[in-house]
Amino acid sequence: MLSSHYDVIGDIHGHADALHRLLAKLGYREHGGAYAHASRRAVFLGDFIDRGPDQAEVIRLVRAMAATGSALAIMGNHEFNALGWATPDGEGSFLRPHTQKNEKQHAAFLAQIGPGSLAHREALTWFASLPVWLDLGSIRVVHACWHGASQVRLASACLDRSGCFHEEGLHKAYRAGTPEQAAADVLLKGPEAQLPGGQSFHDKDGHRRHEARLRWWDSGATTFRLAALGLEGREAELPDDPVPVDYHYQEPIPVMFGHYWMAGRPHLLSPTASCLDFSVAKGGVLTAYRWSGEAVLSSDNLVWVVA
Repeated sequence: MLSSHYDVIGDIHGHADALHRLLAKLGYREHGGAYAHASRRAVFLGDFIDRGPDQAEVIRLVRAMAATGSALAIMGNHEFNALGWATPDGEGSFLRPHTQKNEKQHAAFLAQIGPGSLAHREALTWFASLPVWLDLGSIRVVHACWHGASQVRLASACLDRSGCFHEEGLHKAYRAGTPEQAAADVLLKGPEAQLPGGQSFHDKDGHRRHEARLRWWDSGATTFRLAALGLEGREAELPDDPVPVDYHYQEPIPVMFGHYWMAGRPHLLSPTASCLDFSVAKGGVLTAYRWSGEAVLSSDNLVWVVA
């Protein structure tokens, strides 16, 4: 298997049918319950669960590929959330509080997997085995943001040698107001900045937000008007106040990520950093990038199937 040939696949969110069709389109064939390619390897960017109709099948499929070596997989914020939801905090609650908002987000997974079932426990064990990011030499993958300072902080306090959360580290990453929580949020959910002047907006799930996620992959996004994500056409309402720029990715090694619910026909965001989440869970497409060692990404290498 050629380590320089990777098919990087964006957020799946329980859409197993689309995943089967995408893998087939990419030339993977199923043998003994696991897909494999003669000369390539899949890399999954996390967010396997929540929202979609067949989350258990997505877990089964990706786990089987990872176990046979035909795929690599990293953690998304939804796997991180699932671990927090199920892990007691030692004070009579859970690391991720069982609020109405959090329960609504996680309800489809729990309904399909069965809370506390063997399948649920096995899924949680697998989630805990997923690294937060992978540096594959000439290409990098992370769920939401590649940020060196956050990686150093998390690795030193929360992760084992494989880049996975250890038990104490998971608790630290959920401890409100700590550098570890801030680092986990940047890597798994993306960097945010407080909107100026007390402004707010409603996100895709209808929740009011006073912070905006930032286009960290765009070195020219230096103001709120240019950098804010999720305002859906209201960016012009924001002032040209500066935003933090230490998150900007300026290294030559390509980095692929998911998380951001892009819309429309899949496209690259920059020659060296691009999102592969094109909203399959909202009627969009499941997207892959076929990487074969190039230092500059090409839109010709994007492959997708409709939801």
